[in-house]
Amino acid sequence: MTVSPVYMFEEMKEISFREDILPLKDRLFQVALRITFDRAEAEDIVQETLIKVWNKRQDWNSLESIEAYCLTLTKNLAIDKREKKDSQTIELTAANDKSLDDASPHEVLEQKERLMLVHQLMEKLPDKQRLIMELRDIEEKSYKDIAQMLNITEEQVKINLFRARQKVRQGFLKLTAYGL
Repeated sequence: MTVSPVYMFEEMKEISFREDILPLKDRLFQVALRITFDRAEAEDIVQETLIKVWNKRQDWNSLESIEAYCLTLTKNLAIDKREKKDSQTIELTAANDKSLDDASPHEVLEQKERLMLVHQLMEKLPDKQRLIMELRDIEEKSYKDIAQMLNITEEQVKINLFRARQKVRQGFLKLTAYGL
């Protein structure tokens, strides 16, 4: 039995940004909010998701589910933002959130010493951990890109990054708590 070409084309639905993707924005917002716990951040993530989806519009018809694609993209962006925020738990900015232009000479010197200390601690890390931390936290590469560059799994990237951050954090806290 042969399938009529008419029936084959009925299954393939043309995806419309206005009709199929924009109505997902509330669900995408809820996903982002559950991960980040920050309304403004969740709104930014939804906006970023919609831009990325629009830029991939030539691939829409090859996706099994545009909704699943959007939700997965939102989830991954939110996790990346949360992890980036979590990695910045060591305060490296000048006191009272002043910019260095408004800071006293003492605050500027303190800031420079903190940054120098973090860089020294990073230099003591094993090569792989240091490289992964630099790629992720300084160059802002994705886990996937780092994994491909180093020919390792994304899980190995996350484990090495976690260990590197822990070592730097512990070293920083140890040195700042007891002095140099």
